[in-house]
Amino acid sequence: MWLLKNKASFVLVFLFCCMSYLATAQRVIDEEINPPLKDRLYYGGNFGASFGTITFVDVSPLVGAMVTNRLSGGVGATYQYFNDRRFFGGANSLYGGRVFGRYNIFPNFFAHAEYENVNYDWFDTNRNVFERIWVPAFFLGGGYFVPSGDRGGFNFTFLYNLLHDNRRSPYFEPYVIRVGFIL
Repeated sequence: MWLLKNKASFVLVFLFCCMSYLATAQRVIDEEINPPLKDRLYYGGNFGASFGTITFVDVSPLVGAMVTNRLSGGVGATYQYFNDRRFFGGANSLYGGRVFGRYNIFPNFFAHAEYENVNYDWFDTNRNVFERIWVPAFFLGGGYFVPSGDRGGFNFTFLYNLLHDNRRSPYFEPYVIRVGFIL
């Protein structure tokens, strides 16, 4: 099963990389005429779901604006639902927001920085109780953009959380991999 998942992931990434050579170039703005904000905005996010013994749903929309042809920034929200049916009380919701900046190093490769603050139900082992807490994260990393059409495309982003705390973080590792889209 593990080998099948790795092969499927490899094939998916390979196909998206190959598509980048067939797709149009990433959207550019004419910096000399300074287009209005509505022409520089882009929308997108990450959406995912899995169902079964462990149910996971992720809805993370974002809005960004191109400052220059290489630099953009924006805001986003995150909502995740997790339910592990093997445990009583295994359901949890996580929500929060983020602010990000992105710099295109090459046409399809970008550097990414992001500050995120999320709220979730954390189990305090010292007091033996659940409590809702806010946990900050500061991600640095990069990614690959696969254009699709005039304005959109798909993102593959690899991030490292500099503020990762093994005891309080909702992420199991300081590394986060995201697959998303932009319209």
